[in-house]
Amino acid sequence: MFYLLLKYVILGPLLRLMFRPRIEGLEHVPEHGAAIVAGNHLSFSDHFLMPAIIKRRITFLAKAEYFTGPGIKGRLTAAFFRSAGQIPVDRSGKEAGRAAIREGLGVLRKGELLGIYPEGTRSHDGRLYKGKVGVAAMALRAQVPVIPCAMIGTFEAQPPGKVVPRFRRVTIRFGEPLEFSRYAGMDGEKAVLRAVTDELMYAILGLSGQEYVDKYAAVVKAEEEAERAAGGGRRVQDRKFPKMPLS
Repeated sequence: MFYLLLKYVILGPLLRLMFRPRIEGLEHVPEHGAAIVAGNHLSFSDHFLMPAIIKRRITFLAKAEYFTGPGIKGRLTAAFFRSAGQIPVDRSGKEAGRAAIREGLGVLRKGELLGIYPEGTRSHDGRLYKGKVGVAAMALRAQVPVIPCAMIGTFEAQPPGKVVPRFRRVTIRFGEPLEFSRYAGMDGEKAVLRAVTDELMYAILGLSGQEYVDKYAAVVKAEEEAERAAGGGRRVQDRKFPKMPLS
Protein backbone atom coordinates (compact mmCIF):
# COMPACT_ATOMS: atom_id res chain seq x y z
CA MET A 1 0.00 0.00 0.00
CA PHE A 2 2.77 2.44 0.90
CA TYR A 3 4.51 1.63 -2.39
CA LEU A 4 1.40 2.63 -4.36
CA LEU A 5 1.02 5.83 -2.32
CA LEU A 6 4.68 6.68 -2.85
CA LYS A 7 4.60 6.00 -6.58
CA TYR A 8 1.29 7.48 -7.67
CA VAL A 9 0.59 10.20 -5.11
CA ILE A 10 3.96 11.46 -3.90
CA LEU A 11 6.95 10.48 -6.02
CA GLY A 12 5.42 10.26 -9.49
CA PRO A 13 3.87 13.77 -9.59
CA LEU A 14 6.96 15.33 -8.00
CA LEU A 15 9.35 13.77 -10.50
CA ARG A 16 7.17 14.71 -13.43
CA LEU A 17 7.18 18.29 -12.22
CA MET A 18 10.95 18.41 -11.75
CA PHE A 19 12.11 16.53 -14.84
CA ARG A 20 9.15 16.68 -17.28
CA PRO A 21 10.25 13.27 -18.60
CA ARG A 22 9.85 12.44 -22.26
CA ILE A 23 9.01 8.74 -22.33
CA GLU A 24 9.66 6.67 -25.45
CA GLY A 25 9.04 2.99 -26.10
CA LEU A 26 7.16 2.23 -22.89
CA GLU A 27 5.07 -0.26 -24.88
CA HIS A 28 8.13 -2.52 -24.97
CA VAL A 29 7.82 -3.19 -21.22
CA PRO A 30 5.52 -6.23 -20.88
CA GLU A 31 2.32 -5.78 -18.90
CA HIS A 32 2.58 -9.27 -17.42
CA GLY A 33 5.24 -11.88 -16.74
CA ALA A 34 8.86 -11.85 -15.74
CA ALA A 35 11.36 -9.67 -17.55
CA ILE A 36 14.55 -7.73 -16.91
CA VAL A 37 14.79 -4.00 -17.56
CA ALA A 38 18.48 -3.16 -17.97
CA GLY A 39 19.65 0.43 -18.29
CA ASN A 40 22.54 2.81 -18.16
CA HIS A 41 23.15 4.52 -14.83
CA LEU A 42 24.03 8.20 -14.85
CA SER A 43 22.56 9.64 -11.68
CA PHE A 44 21.11 8.89 -8.27
CA SER A 45 17.83 10.18 -9.72
CA ASP A 46 17.65 7.11 -11.99
CA HIS A 47 16.61 5.02 -8.97
CA PHE A 48 13.35 6.97 -8.77
CA LEU A 49 12.59 8.08 -12.32
CA MET A 50 12.35 4.71 -14.02
CA PRO A 51 10.16 3.05 -11.33
CA ALA A 52 7.93 6.13 -11.29
CA ILE A 53 7.05 5.94 -14.99
CA ILE A 54 6.77 2.15 -15.41
CA LYS A 55 3.20 1.06 -14.78
CA ARG A 56 4.18 -2.19 -13.07
CA ARG A 57 6.16 -2.59 -9.89
CA ILE A 58 9.86 -3.05 -10.64
CA THR A 59 12.40 -4.34 -8.13
CA PHE A 60 16.00 -3.20 -8.32
CA LEU A 61 19.07 -4.79 -6.82
CA ALA A 62 20.40 -1.84 -4.80
CA LYS A 63 23.81 -1.61 -3.19
CA ALA A 64 23.79 -2.46 0.50
CA GLU A 65 25.24 0.95 1.43
CA TYR A 66 21.83 2.51 0.76
CA PHE A 67 20.44 0.50 3.65
CA THR A 68 23.23 1.05 6.18
CA GLY A 69 23.86 4.79 6.12
CA PRO A 70 24.33 6.59 9.46
CA GLY A 71 22.05 9.14 11.09
CA ILE A 72 18.57 10.30 10.19
CA LYS A 73 19.40 10.61 6.50
CA GLY A 74 20.63 7.02 6.45
CA ARG A 75 17.51 5.70 8.16
CA LEU A 76 15.21 7.64 5.84
CA THR A 77 17.08 6.41 2.78
CA ALA A 78 16.91 2.81 3.99
CA ALA A 79 13.20 3.12 4.76
CA PHE A 80 12.51 4.51 1.31
CA PHE A 81 14.36 1.76 -0.54
CA ARG A 82 12.71 -0.95 1.56
CA SER A 83 9.24 0.52 1.03
CA ALA A 84 9.89 0.54 -2.70
CA GLY A 85 10.75 -3.14 -2.59
CA GLN A 86 14.42 -2.73 -3.41
CA ILE A 87 16.78 -5.54 -2.44
CA PRO A 88 20.14 -4.78 -0.75
CA VAL A 89 23.13 -6.51 -2.31
CA ASP A 90 26.59 -6.59 -0.78
CA ARG A 91 28.97 -5.80 -3.64
CA SER A 92 32.13 -6.76 -1.75
CA GLY A 93 33.76 -10.17 -1.59
CA LYS A 94 33.81 -13.17 -3.90
CA GLU A 95 30.20 -14.16 -3.18
CA ALA A 96 28.75 -10.75 -4.06
CA GLY A 97 28.02 -11.59 -7.70
CA ARG A 98 26.45 -14.94 -6.87
CA ALA A 99 24.28 -13.36 -4.17
CA ALA A 100 23.01 -10.73 -6.60
CA ILE A 101 22.13 -13.40 -9.15
CA ARG A 102 20.27 -15.47 -6.53
CA GLU A 103 18.24 -12.47 -5.43
CA GLY A 104 17.46 -11.46 -9.00
CA LEU A 105 16.34 -14.95 -9.97
CA GLY A 106 14.03 -14.97 -6.95
CA VAL A 107 12.27 -11.87 -8.28
CA LEU A 108 11.96 -13.33 -11.78
CA ARG A 109 10.56 -16.64 -10.52
CA LYS A 110 7.66 -14.68 -9.05
CA GLY A 111 6.84 -13.37 -12.54
CA GLU A 112 7.90 -9.84 -11.67
CA LEU A 113 10.02 -7.14 -13.28
CA LEU A 114 13.67 -6.92 -12.27
CA GLY A 115 15.64 -3.73 -12.80
CA ILE A 116 19.41 -3.82 -13.11
CA TYR A 117 22.29 -1.58 -14.12
CA PRO A 118 24.77 -3.83 -16.00
CA GLU A 119 27.63 -1.34 -15.48
CA GLY A 120 27.48 -2.17 -11.77
CA THR A 121 27.81 1.44 -10.64
CA ARG A 122 26.94 4.97 -11.68
CA SER A 123 28.91 6.50 -14.50
CA HIS A 124 31.13 9.20 -13.01
CA ASP A 125 31.62 11.06 -16.29
CA GLY A 126 28.52 10.45 -18.41
CA ARG A 127 30.04 7.72 -20.56
CA LEU A 128 28.73 4.15 -20.97
CA TYR A 129 30.98 1.45 -19.57
CA LYS A 130 31.45 -2.26 -20.13
CA GLY A 131 28.64 -4.37 -18.68
CA LYS A 132 29.04 -7.11 -16.12
CA VAL A 133 27.76 -10.55 -17.08
CA GLY A 134 25.37 -11.08 -14.14
CA VAL A 135 22.44 -9.75 -16.18
CA ALA A 136 23.18 -12.33 -18.89
CA ALA A 137 23.35 -15.17 -16.37
CA MET A 138 19.94 -14.23 -14.97
CA ALA A 139 18.34 -13.80 -18.39
CA LEU A 140 19.53 -17.22 -19.57
CA ARG A 141 18.74 -19.12 -16.38
CA ALA A 142 15.27 -17.61 -16.02
CA GLN A 143 14.67 -17.61 -19.80
CA VAL A 144 13.20 -14.11 -19.77
CA PRO A 145 13.48 -11.17 -22.19
CA VAL A 146 15.69 -8.17 -21.45
CA ILE A 147 14.39 -4.69 -22.22
CA PRO A 148 17.21 -2.18 -22.79
CA CYS A 149 16.63 1.27 -21.33
CA ALA A 150 18.46 4.58 -21.69
CA MET A 151 18.28 7.45 -19.22
CA ILE A 152 19.16 10.64 -21.09
CA GLY A 153 19.83 13.95 -19.37
CA THR A 154 19.92 12.70 -15.79
CA PHE A 155 23.70 13.13 -15.59
CA GLU A 156 23.31 16.83 -16.32
CA ALA A 157 20.36 17.07 -13.93
CA GLN A 158 22.17 15.45 -11.03
CA PRO A 159 25.88 14.77 -11.63
CA PRO A 160 28.02 13.02 -9.02
CA GLY A 161 28.25 15.00 -5.80
CA LYS A 162 25.13 17.08 -6.41
CA VAL A 163 22.54 16.37 -3.71
CA VAL A 164 19.63 18.44 -5.04
CA PRO A 165 18.93 17.81 -8.75
CA ARG A 166 18.44 20.62 -11.23
CA PHE A 167 15.04 21.17 -12.83
CA ARG A 168 15.78 19.80 -16.27
CA ARG A 169 13.89 17.82 -18.84
CA VAL A 170 15.07 14.22 -19.29
CA THR A 171 14.27 11.39 -21.66
CA ILE A 172 13.63 7.76 -20.70
CA ARG A 173 13.86 5.51 -23.75
CA PHE A 174 13.02 1.80 -23.86
CA GLY A 175 14.10 -0.47 -26.70
CA GLU A 176 12.61 -3.63 -28.10
CA PRO A 177 12.95 -6.71 -25.86
CA LEU A 178 16.03 -8.82 -26.50
CA GLU A 179 15.49 -12.58 -26.60
CA PHE A 180 18.35 -14.95 -25.91
CA SER A 181 16.58 -18.31 -26.20
CA ARG A 182 19.22 -19.42 -28.74
CA TYR A 183 21.63 -19.65 -25.80
CA ALA A 184 19.36 -21.79 -23.61
CA GLY A 185 21.35 -24.07 -21.32
CA MET A 186 24.61 -22.23 -21.99
CA ASP A 187 24.59 -19.92 -18.97
CA GLY A 188 27.74 -21.58 -17.64
CA GLU A 189 29.87 -20.61 -20.64
CA LYS A 190 31.84 -17.40 -20.16
CA ALA A 191 32.02 -16.60 -23.87
CA VAL A 192 28.23 -16.83 -24.16
CA LEU A 193 27.66 -14.61 -21.12
CA ARG A 194 30.02 -12.00 -22.55
CA ALA A 195 28.34 -12.13 -25.96
CA VAL A 196 24.88 -11.66 -24.44
CA THR A 197 26.08 -8.80 -22.23
CA ASP A 198 27.83 -7.04 -25.11
CA GLU A 199 24.71 -7.32 -27.28
CA LEU A 200 22.69 -5.72 -24.49
CA MET A 201 25.22 -2.92 -23.96
CA TYR A 202 25.24 -2.23 -27.70
CA ALA A 203 21.44 -1.88 -27.59
CA ILE A 204 21.67 0.55 -24.65
CA LEU A 205 24.37 2.49 -26.52
CA GLY A 206 22.10 2.81 -29.56
CA LEU A 207 19.33 4.21 -27.37
CA SER A 208 21.47 6.61 -25.34
CA GLY A 209 24.02 7.89 -27.84
CA GLN A 210 26.72 7.91 -25.16
CA GLU A 211 30.43 7.52 -25.70
CA TYR A 212 31.35 3.89 -24.97
CA VAL A 213 34.34 2.74 -22.92
CA ASP A 214 35.30 -0.94 -23.17
CA LYS A 215 36.45 -1.10 -19.55
CA TYR A 216 34.56 -1.54 -16.29
CA ALA A 217 33.51 1.73 -14.67
CA ALA A 218 34.91 0.69 -11.29
CA VAL A 219 38.32 0.04 -12.87
CA VAL A 220 38.39 3.43 -14.59
CA LYS A 221 37.34 5.16 -11.38
CA ALA A 222 40.16 3.46 -9.48
CA GLU A 223 42.67 4.40 -12.17
CA GLU A 224 41.59 8.03 -12.07
CA GLU A 225 41.72 8.12 -8.29
CA ALA A 226 45.27 6.76 -8.41
CA GLU A 227 46.18 9.35 -11.03
CA ARG A 228 44.79 12.18 -8.92
CA ALA A 229 46.58 10.84 -5.84
CA ALA A 230 49.81 10.97 -7.82
CA GLY A 231 49.08 14.60 -8.68
CA GLY A 232 48.64 14.13 -12.39
CA GLY A 233 44.88 13.89 -12.83
CA ARG A 234 42.24 16.46 -13.64
CA ARG A 235 38.92 16.52 -11.86
CA VAL A 236 36.09 14.81 -13.72
CA GLN A 237 34.11 18.04 -13.85
CA ASP A 238 37.04 19.73 -15.62
CA ARG A 239 37.02 17.25 -18.48
CA LYS A 240 35.10 17.68 -21.71
CA PHE A 241 32.65 14.99 -22.74
CA PRO A 242 29.99 14.96 -25.43
CA LYS A 243 26.54 16.15 -24.46
CA MET A 244 23.76 13.58 -24.23
CA PRO A 245 21.09 13.84 -26.95
CA LEU A 246 17.58 14.68 -25.85
CA SER A 247 15.83 13.14 -28.82
